[in-house]
Amino acid sequence: MTGIEKIVLDTSVIIDCAISKMIEEGGLSGVEVIIPAAALDELQAQASKGRSEGIIGLQEIKRIRELGQSAGIKIRFAGQRPTLEDIKLARGGRIDALIRDVAKSEGAILYTSDFVQHLVGEAEGIPTHYITKEKGLGRLKFEDFMTYDTMSLHLKRGTPPLAKRGGAGSFVLMRLREEPMTHEEIDQVIKDILDRAHRSSDASIEIAREGAMVVQIGQYRVAITRPPFSDDYEVTIVKPVVKLTLDDYRLSSKLLERLAKRAEGVLIAGPPGSGKTTFASCLADYYTGLGKIVKTLESPRDLQVRPEVTQYGPLEGDFEKAAELLLLVRPDYTIFDEMRREKDFKIYADMRLAGVGMVGVVHASSPIDAIQRFVSRVELGMLPHVVDTVIFIKNGRVERVYELSLTIKVPTGMRDEGLARPVVEITDFEDGELIYEMYTFGEEVVTVPIRVEPREGLESLDELRAMVRGLLGELVGVTDVDVEPEGINSIRLLVDQRHLPKVLGRRGETVRRLERRLKMKINVEPRILSTGRPVKTEVSEVGNSLEVRVEGVGSVKRVSLYSDGRYLFTATTGKVGKVRISKSSQNGKLLLREVLAGREITCIVHD
Repeated sequence: MTGIEKIVLDTSVIIDCAISKMIEEGGLSGVEVIIPAAALDELQAQASKGRSEGIIGLQEIKRIRELGQSAGIKIRFAGQRPTLEDIKLARGGRIDALIRDVAKSEGAILYTSDFVQHLVGEAEGIPTHYITKEKGLGRLKFEDFMTYDTMSLHLKRGTPPLAKRGGAGSFVLMRLREEPMTHEEIDQVIKDILDRAHRSSDASIEIAREGAMVVQIGQYRVAITRPPFSDDYEVTIVKPVVKLTLDDYRLSSKLLERLAKRAEGVLIAGPPGSGKTTFASCLADYYTGLGKIVKTLESPRDLQVRPEVTQYGPLEGDFEKAAELLLLVRPDYTIFDEMRREKDFKIYADMRLAGVGMVGVVHASSPIDAIQRFVSRVELGMLPHVVDTVIFIKNGRVERVYELSLTIKVPTGMRDEGLARPVVEITDFEDGELIYEMYTFGEEVVTVPIRVEPREGLESLDELRAMVRGLLGELVGVTDVDVEPEGINSIRLLVDQRHLPKVLGRRGETVRRLERRLKMKINVEPRILSTGRPVKTEVSEVGNSLEVRVEGVGSVKRVSLYSDGRYLFTATTGKVGKVRISKSSQNGKLLLREVLAGREITCIVHD
């Protein structure tokens, strides 16, 4: 073998598939390729765990052997196999050290794509050849299905390829062909993606788990799943459809001024595919244009931002460690994309209270749902200091903007001045109208709607009342009902006793039909009971219960309780004319609230 150049391959250069490409292009011939046993064992261990790096590496060795026959390249394995201790210390560089030992003993050149391995090799006096990642390696196989208006591409073995195409908020799922994807096609797409991830400087593996992987390639976010995680091989590719600026959203000058000067705890909320990430990218560019230092926290890193904006992933798999580093970097604003886990909300709150301007992106069906995600994680009094502005995105546009503030007052609906407490007010930013109040009630934080949130086709509570009465008139001929907001997407219908059977319908069918039409929860209650006799009532607190004493009742009776003439609920007395209700029950909380508000509690006994 005298006179033949020897080269030793480390794990990184094998996984990057650089050697087979060099052989194909004629850049490597007439050499002896030595593969350390430690590298082979490491690739085998990764492949056994389902890691794509191991599978790619073993396939690359096989390809080098096949190509080497025609290029006059000899291949052999050398060096000792790693011990159990070597494997345990692999993260500390023990496997890399075994590979360098092979290069020393063979008098060979060490080929590597690992810059640290390259530096250590040179420090030890080992000749090294460092192969850097390339940029722009040609067209990817899946790009044959891509068009300018394709938001996502869905490829699965045994099914036709599908794509979502259109504009923000108006995407249509299309079948791209009738023939299903074959095993060879899906295998080639995955190989193409992983090859690019290991060889290109504009690609990176963001998440790698057994049975699943997320790869970021330029503007493409690629999710690959395989058994046992999924029932078959599937590839989903997502890309931004358009690149917008904040001017394209036609925001009011009032909102632009708030974003520039006052908003430092911003939540961007909306359903999946509504355009939240696109808006967050625009906001990052907007702050950069104002001369602010902007960083991002993402996994995967798919925000389309200016080069001045540094994009961070989880440091050592942990966003908490990345946040510690960010505090040392001292950004003016941090964009936290895709907040999902409980720890994400804690990191957002900690960084905001440390003085960093935060913009968080959250999946939510309504603005109040996004705010509720913080209630159990932040003290109520601190909530407006953590989140001061909520921007709700729907169909690619800003639909609503809420502002949070803290005040001390008597909550809306209560009368006694002694019930004043800290209240978080959630107002519509544009018109200043109060939408929700949040405050502690007993041991819980309650969110009370002051104005019913507009639904599609409804602009106000008056329109909702008109719609309910119109539908009831159409269904059962009853229009004499009162409509009151009761909670988020929930209303209460107060009906005269004589109309109750019609409004409820057989087994509640009429109410269910009404709920389906309005897409709201509906509770039906009697407005004034026409039967029964009114009696005096006294409410007292007994341990963890409320006791209602009904005067003149000495046996078991059905009674209905009212607050200032408004029906609360119906209960059954004991033999001594008392009703005992747990304060933690729904009826107990309702009754306690009415008593604390100083309202008159009355009772009607049904004989």
